[in-house]
Amino acid sequence: MTQLLSIEDLRVVFSTRNGPVEALRGISFGLENGETLGVVGESGSGKSVTAYAMTRLLAKSATIVNGRVLYKGIDVTRLPESDLRTMRGAAMSMIFQNPRSALNPIRTVGLQIADALRAHNNMTAREARAEALELLNAVMIRDPERRLEAYPHELSGGMCQRVMIAVAIACRPDLLIADEPTTGLDVTTQKTVMDLLANITAKRNMSMILITHDLGLAAQYCDNIVVMEKGNIVERGSTQSIFLTPQHPYTKKLVNASPTPTSTIEDMARVSEAHEPVRAASARPAHDPGAPPLLQVRNLVKRFGDITAVDDVSFDIHAGGSIGLVGESGSGKSTISRIICRLISHSEGTLLFDGKDIGAISTGVFHRAPERRDIQIVFQDPDDSLNPRFSVFDSIADPLRRLEGLRSGSGLRERVRETAARAGLAENLLGRFPHQLSGGQKARVGIARAIAVRPRLLVLDEPTAALDVSVQAIILTLLDRLRREDGMAFLFVSHDLNVVRMMCEKVVVMRLGKVEEIGGSSLFTDPESPYTRELLGAIPHFNPTDKASRDFAVIETAVASGVSK
Repeated sequence: MTQLLSIEDLRVVFSTRNGPVEALRGISFGLENGETLGVVGESGSGKSVTAYAMTRLLAKSATIVNGRVLYKGIDVTRLPESDLRTMRGAAMSMIFQNPRSALNPIRTVGLQIADALRAHNNMTAREARAEALELLNAVMIRDPERRLEAYPHELSGGMCQRVMIAVAIACRPDLLIADEPTTGLDVTTQKTVMDLLANITAKRNMSMILITHDLGLAAQYCDNIVVMEKGNIVERGSTQSIFLTPQHPYTKKLVNASPTPTSTIEDMARVSEAHEPVRAASARPAHDPGAPPLLQVRNLVKRFGDITAVDDVSFDIHAGGSIGLVGESGSGKSTISRIICRLISHSEGTLLFDGKDIGAISTGVFHRAPERRDIQIVFQDPDDSLNPRFSVFDSIADPLRRLEGLRSGSGLRERVRETAARAGLAENLLGRFPHQLSGGQKARVGIARAIAVRPRLLVLDEPTAALDVSVQAIILTLLDRLRREDGMAFLFVSHDLNVVRMMCEKVVVMRLGKVEEIGGSSLFTDPESPYTRELLGAIPHFNPTDKASRDFAVIETAVASGVSK
C-alpha cells in the first residue's frame, strides 16, 4: 500500500482572551490507501482539531503555526482557497458529529445530496437527482424516492446519519473522515451505521479516519490506532497491540475505564480513584422483601395522536432498588421516564408512588404536590437542561427554593455547599456558569440539582451518554455511592447495556413501546428474547481479531435488516 496522507509535526494554536492555547503540539502520523485509522482520546485531546486542520476547516481563531498535511504529496496547508474547495468533497470528505446540525433544515434531503454532486460535477438538476437516489440506495435507506423529498427533522437520528454519509461519498473521495459518527445512536443503529461505513469504504477502496472516544468501536472497526492526549500523540500501533498490550499510562487508563461485559462498578471505582479521591460508601440498604414497591407502573399507555408510544407497560421499583430501562431510539424509554416524573401525562394505566395514585394528579399541578420533591430527574444533555443564566450555586439552589422554601441565608448556602460536595463539585465552581464548565462538571451539576431535595426516586435519562470514558467512570461511581448512602431508588434509562448491567439489579427491555423482556443478571448471559440477544450482540467489543469489516456478506445482510434505523 502507498501512503495517501502524511501529517508531519503539525502544530495548531488558538487565540483566546487568556492568551494562546496550543491545541496540537507537533503531531505526526500517516494513512495508507485502503486503511481505516482510529483516532481516540478524550474531549480536549485534539482529535477533532486534527480533522479540521486536515481539511482547513479550522475556526478563525485557530492557526496552523508549523507542520505539513500532505495529501498525495500535496501540502494542504499551503493550498489557495479555490483549490481547497475543489479538494473538499471530491478528495477528502467529512462526516460531522451531529448530523441534524450539519444538514440544512430548510432543504430537502435530495437537494442537499444534489448540492454536493453539482459542486464538483457538470450535471443537470435531473441527473443530480437521479444520482442522489442511487446514493440513498447505496446507504440503504428504506423507500429512498420518498426520502428524497423529506426534511432532516422528519428523519430519525440514524437516517440523518445515513444522509450525511450519502453526501460525504457523493463525489467518491479517496479519504473519508468520520468525526464521532455514532454519538447519541442506540447500539443497534450504531452497529448498522458502522457496518455500512466499513462496507462502503471497502467496496470503493476508500481510506477512513474514525475519530471516537468509544474504544470498543475503534477496536472493532479500525486497522490501526492513534491515541491522543492534550494535543499530543502518546501511543500508536496496530489495533491488536494497542488494546491487548497498551504501553502508555493514558492508554491503559482509557482501556480500563471502558465498560465491558465483565466490568463491575468496583472496577469503575478504581478508575475514578486514580483521578480523584472517592469517599467510601456505606453498605447498600437491604430491601425488605415484604415491603410494597415504592413505584408501581401498571398497564401504562401513552398515545400521541394515532401513534402509541407506550403500550401496556408494567414494572415495579422498590425503595433503594435500581431498574434499567433499555431499548433502541423510539422504544418509549424517555416517554416513560417523563410520565413517571409527571412532566407529561399518560393516556391509560396507573402510577402508584408509595401507594398513592400520582397518575391522577394532573401534570399542571404536580409541582405543588409533596411527591414532586420525592421524584427528581437527571436529564441526558446538561447543556440543554441547565439554565445558562444560572450559576452553579443557583442551579443547585433552585429546587431548594421552590420545593423546600429555603429562599436565602446561611441555611440555603450550607445546603448548596453540602450538596455540591456530595456530587464532587469543588466550592470554587459554585460561582461559575454552564459555559465555564467541562462536560463532566456539567453532569455533576445536573446530579447535584436533582439530589438537593433528597428525593426517594431518581430518574436518570442517559446521564453519561456524551461523556468520556474516564469521566463516565467517575459519574457512575458517584451515582452508586449516592444510592448506597441515601437508599434512593433509581430508574436508569440508557442504551448502553454494559453500564446498565453494572448499575441495575433488574432490566426492562423495551421495543416499539412494549416490554420485550424483564430480567435480572441472567438476562445478560441467557436472554430469552431474540431482540435482547440482538441488542447484546450489537455492543462494540474489544476483540480486534474479529473485525466486522472483514465479512462484507454478513455486513450487507445486517445493514439491509436495519434500513429503517
